[in-house]
Amino acid sequence: MKPSVCLPDGRVRALALVAGIAFFLIVPSTALDLSPGSPQTSLPTISQGDPVYIHGIATGHPSNGLQIWLIGTNYVKIDNVMVNDDNSYTYELKSADTRNLASGQYVMLIQHPMMNGQFDITYDPATGKVINRQTGIAIFQLTGAGSLQSPYSAAALMQAINSQNVDDTFASVTFNIGNPSTFISPVGDHVTGDQFTIGGSTNLASGDNLLVQVTPSSFYPTKKTQPSGVSGASGMVMVVQGSEGQNQWSFRVNTTGWTPDEYLVQVSGITVAVTGSATFNLLPQMPVANVSVTPAVPATLITVTTIPAVVNLTTANYPPATKKAPVSALACIGACAGAAIVPWMKKR
Repeated sequence: MKPSVCLPDGRVRALALVAGIAFFLIVPSTALDLSPGSPQTSLPTISQGDPVYIHGIATGHPSNGLQIWLIGTNYVKIDNVMVNDDNSYTYELKSADTRNLASGQYVMLIQHPMMNGQFDITYDPATGKVINRQTGIAIFQLTGAGSLQSPYSAAALMQAINSQNVDDTFASVTFNIGNPSTFISPVGDHVTGDQFTIGGSTNLASGDNLLVQVTPSSFYPTKKTQPSGVSGASGMVMVVQGSEGQNQWSFRVNTTGWTPDEYLVQVSGITVAVTGSATFNLLPQMPVANVSVTPAVPATLITVTTIPAVVNLTTANYPPATKKAPVSALACIGACAGAAIVPWMKKR
């Protein structure tokens, strides 16, 4: 289904410039790929020095091609791109173009001449004005003294092309230009022998290459006759597609045989001037203590026999016997004499 543009008088005309539908075009992976007219969920950021490809479909195969308007802060570029036999088109902003663009927001309009085959809204470089060719009237000042600021000039251009007495139509795309940047995610401490991944983010386009170097911070000069171990690694990695204008990169390292030290990670661009750095500590492995373990002696099974208590039933319910005091011999004699006197008295 092709998008359409609603005109001020209520009429609806088909938008012949269909963008965002043709993704079959093959563009280099090292460039950002944009399609005018497609819904933008986020504002892409293009690194200075990265190329950008604008592509889509322009039905009707206009013989004069399509007119390109690139508008940014204190910047205007007007160009032309031809349409292929299959109605596709591709427009490239080269590395040399984006390298010189200031950081900020840019709007690109792709203008289609429609039925009459000519561009009714044009730019006059002599005066810096945007002209309606059908009426010859200058619509607004695009460049030079008294020109509109970029957001207002882009809006004024859209309104001029959308005018009901102009049969031209357009599609647009908005993006940011930013300074090249790359960041390294915190690496953290590791011990010798660890294998791990160093990674980060960048605003370079997916497909760009980065050089990653991991080197020890310390430098110890040695004699030529002394063997020296090699600690560190380097290699080239490719930027992969990320999200929200930040792409990703990663580099795998194996620290087996490395010397414990502080290490410096440096990332640099191959075709775009960008650098980033970070450090991490590589610690020695802790020696494993040689602890002798005595085998456990199996427990001996001991049988315990419980002997019931013996109760003396004869004495259990009686108090213990109490010893009487000894009787003296004199008391015994007196008792015997008394026992003899009593019978004698009874006989008298």
